[in-house]
Amino acid sequence: MPNTTEATVAAEAIASAATGTSAAPAVQHFRQALLWPLRLVPAPDAKPAHHAPWHVLREMGDASPWREEIDEYTGDSSRFHERHYNEFVSFLPYVQRFLYGEGRSKNKDGADIGSDGDSPMRIFRRHDVAAVRVVPQAGDAPITLDVVHCDLYFFFDIDVVLLNLEVGADHLSLAQAQDLLYRFGRAYPAGWNAEGGALHCMASVEWLAADGSVLARSDAQQREAFLSHVAQHRAPRISAHWAYLMQPLVSDHSEDPGVLRYRQIEYYRMPVMAYLSLDDPKRLSRNDFIRLGLVTGAAEADAAQHAHLPYAQQHLADFEHRYCYDRFWVDAGAAPNTRYLCNGHALIVVGDARSEFFCCRDRGVLAQFRHQHFLLFLIAHFQKAALLMFSDQLVEALKRLDIHSTPSVKQFKRAIRASFERFLRFTHRYWFHEISEQAQVRALSRMCTTHLGLDPLYDEVKARIADMNTYLDADSLRRQASTVVRLTVVTLFGLIGTVTTGFLGMNLLAEADAPLWRKALWFGVVFVFTTWLTIYTMVKSQRLSDFIDALSNDRLSFKGKLAALARVWRPGAD
Repeated sequence: MPNTTEATVAAEAIASAATGTSAAPAVQHFRQALLWPLRLVPAPDAKPAHHAPWHVLREMGDASPWREEIDEYTGDSSRFHERHYNEFVSFLPYVQRFLYGEGRSKNKDGADIGSDGDSPMRIFRRHDVAAVRVVPQAGDAPITLDVVHCDLYFFFDIDVVLLNLEVGADHLSLAQAQDLLYRFGRAYPAGWNAEGGALHCMASVEWLAADGSVLARSDAQQREAFLSHVAQHRAPRISAHWAYLMQPLVSDHSEDPGVLRYRQIEYYRMPVMAYLSLDDPKRLSRNDFIRLGLVTGAAEADAAQHAHLPYAQQHLADFEHRYCYDRFWVDAGAAPNTRYLCNGHALIVVGDARSEFFCCRDRGVLAQFRHQHFLLFLIAHFQKAALLMFSDQLVEALKRLDIHSTPSVKQFKRAIRASFERFLRFTHRYWFHEISEQAQVRALSRMCTTHLGLDPLYDEVKARIADMNTYLDADSLRRQASTVVRLTVVTLFGLIGTVTTGFLGMNLLAEADAPLWRKALWFGVVFVFTTWLTIYTMVKSQRLSDFIDALSNDRLSFKGKLAALARVWRPGAD
């Protein structure tokens, strides 16, 4: 890390000593993992695709920086370590099949059979971005974070992609860590102040290559570009550094060409996970925990402000009960004084840097944070993104519906039927209420799903799709009933001619011994007349059905029945 960061930590300690206040503990090791759910949408002029979106990245080859990740479960078994085993056994069997697939099996001769890591999830990783240099606020010293990995997660049969970026740094001050959590991970600026500075986001972000060269930088200060984009497209403009990271995937409203396009589906702040290894977590105040758990950023520089809560006291009265998992917040155990904070949008773990188990990357809390806890966070946000995607697709199907256009109605029915089928597959493949029987994983998962409101959202989307499907079923029954009525009317009036000709023995015209050409002529005349009469009866079938109803009505007078007959040929009677 740069010397400016360590100097900042030291300066804060000196300033605290001078003012007589207790210095905030330093962050010895910091990890931040962003998870950005996006909806995949087809290009406006694209032909219907018959293969999954990750196939497009495979076919691009060197034109794309993304490479499919052959992980410990699908690749060489020699890479499979104890931390991967601990991750695997943390989840219930049906979740294991979702995360890791069925794997390979061998026949009696030792040959591989079955699927090759046939997981519904595909991971692609890029290796060109080695670090990110950020400036939280204008005038601050730059902070360089190591990029641990940058991944894209695709899911079979679900048009959702999740960007996962994990960064890390050593020797940060608590205020710097709070600012990183608050400002880093915003898809675009929320607004600008009177001086033109972007609000709530980083003043500067630069992606760095391994040699230190700048690959891309943020453009949050270019206010006019964002304003004009929203005015023109009624959609936000993705900041340049995030747009670069997603390439060759492009924003749906971008003018850049691209077969794979994405659209924002959730709030512009990316869900975030963080791991903070502190030199003394017990020195954190309640205010510090609140700012970490709710990701509100650092307090004002004035020392007097450190005692102020970010929100009203009555709003935070039940903070510990709602947002804290304090099973390990004790001076005992392998990782003493470890606290988990979860508000659905963020999952933060705070612990003691002096604890070997808390800092262990193979068996300790850091390993759990990067594996088990990340996966439970990913599952929750994937489920939410998928449900929001289904909701968006229903709205778009309704927007395209023109009830006066038969092709539009047919397309609407196909879209709703397809959404209903995909939702059923989503429910049976991806929807879990319990993902683990381990107490810690189960508790954190429930906190995430409860704060995200997944169960009410699922019930709402399910009810909407069911209502659409019920409407289509009712409409089909109505059309079938109408067809049956029309056929009944045609059959009824055709019965008159059938009985009449049958009574005459079909010898009304004695042409049995006539020449072939005359019989063919009479056949053609009768065929044309019968066809015309049948079609005409079909055209008038609705009015004739009303006339039949009038005939069967005992309370209707003879004059009224004649009037019903007259309406059969009256223009505009419908």
